[in-house]
Amino acid sequence: MKPIRIAIDGPASSGKSTVAKIIAKDLDLTYLDTGAMYRACALVALQKETVDTTVITEFIHKNPLKFGQGRVFLGLNDITKIIRSNDVTAKVSEVAAMPEIRDLMTAEQRRIAKDGNIIMDGRDIGTVVLPDAELKIFLVADVAERAERRYKENLEKGIPSDLDALRKDIAARDKYDSERQVAPLKKATDAIEVDTTGLPIEEVVSIIEKHIQAIELK
Repeated sequence: MKPIRIAIDGPASSGKSTVAKIIAKDLDLTYLDTGAMYRACALVALQKETVDTTVITEFIHKNPLKFGQGRVFLGLNDITKIIRSNDVTAKVSEVAAMPEIRDLMTAEQRRIAKDGNIIMDGRDIGTVVLPDAELKIFLVADVAERAERRYKENLEKGIPSDLDALRKDIAARDKYDSERQVAPLKKATDAIEVDTTGLPIEEVVSIIEKHIQAIELK
């Protein structure tokens, strides 16, 4: 496979990470969970009890983010589970909207992606991070189904959840992410939209992999 960079964007719980991980495994690509990077920044903000971007970015510089074998590390600490907590989820949109945080994370994401053969998911990958990516996908799904997905994921991870509250939280996060001043959630003009409502993950993966094969045949 010739070097390819795949950007998968979309709102919370639209299936981005799940789909990206499967495709990465199927096609032997590097997978970068950019959401985990912003969640790590939100975790630092909570632990330091501040939204001072200087404090957050300095801590990240001293304790670099690392990924390996499905785990996320902040310095030497495994933060894989804690960054999925309700507290971090509630904080991440605020922190991710900070220009200094986005600049730091965007630079790191571009560095990792520069050699290609990578699939990256987030909210601004195709519009800001990798505007020249070879393939851009924008996943969508209705709020009710996304809330149900997040509810099941949380229960499987032992995270207490309320389905009605999740619906409200996801709808509010959609609005916040779409209206923020810096790198808002939006579909790139050349992105392919895939509505995952009612579709099994295998079918979504198949749709995207067909688009990847089409690029390979060009």
